[in-house]
Amino acid sequence: MTATAHASATIASLALYPVKGLRGLVVDAFTLEAGGPAIPGAGDREWLVVDADGRFLSQRQLPRMALVECRVTPRALVLDAPGMPRLQVPDRRSDTGGDAALEVTVWNHVQAATDEGPEAAAWLSQFLRCDGARLVRFDRRQVRLASARYTAPHVAPVLFADAFPLLVVGEASVQDVNARLAGAGEAPIGVERFRANIVLAGIDPYAEDDIDELWCDGLRGGLRLRAVKPCSRCTVPGVDPATGTATDTVPDLLATFRRRDGGVMFGVNAMVVVGHGETLKRGAEARIQWRF
Repeated sequence: MTATAHASATIASLALYPVKGLRGLVVDAFTLEAGGPAIPGAGDREWLVVDADGRFLSQRQLPRMALVECRVTPRALVLDAPGMPRLQVPDRRSDTGGDAALEVTVWNHVQAATDEGPEAAAWLSQFLRCDGARLVRFDRRQVRLASARYTAPHVAPVLFADAFPLLVVGEASVQDVNARLAGAGEAPIGVERFRANIVLAGIDPYAEDDIDELWCDGLRGGLRLRAVKPCSRCTVPGVDPATGTATDTVPDLLATFRRRDGGVMFGVNAMVVVGHGETLKRGAEARIQWRF
């Protein structure tokens, strides 16, 4: 297929998720580093919650994860949750004594990560009602790459995200879902249910399915993002972030009209082709090259 037609869109909102599975941070800007979006002190999905066997936990198993708020300061990761004392996890990366390592598994990928200690483990175990839960941080000495099947000839490092550095969703797609929910007598949902990094305004519902590349001019060296694969959705969009409870309403609705290629697709995964180190801002204009 070739991409020849062009259109424009606006970056409606930006978000990143310091701890995989916990609430995200809506930001005015982020830097596109190797591994994904970043703000000072944190990359996207830099931390991970694991069970006693080192396997990652998500809202699929523990919807209460949606109630944990994250904040990043120059010296710590800060977590807040209803009924819990505030937890501050100090940034220990400059410690000279070395860090405790823990082997963790994200889907089929196994690697060493930095264990953030017993206080964080006890806090998460108590709030999530999951004995043995621990908090780990991505070890930047490790290398994890997105599947070359989709990124070749480019290489796309990724931290603890499921598979790819970026997720892009169209604002109009969420509006269409809400129209369908209203037709079924259900309440509307927010875009945060889909845990996207970039939300685009100014394109038709589900037009993100056909994006080949996004170009943002006016930056220091330019920015090119390439769409690499539709995002297969699980049950997480069924979790209400206000209550930490899950229902089948949204996943079942999506399954009625977004099933394709062996899964229920919503949004598109992407990677940076040109522009590592560039800062993307909310409200920026983006040119779209479509895939036909």
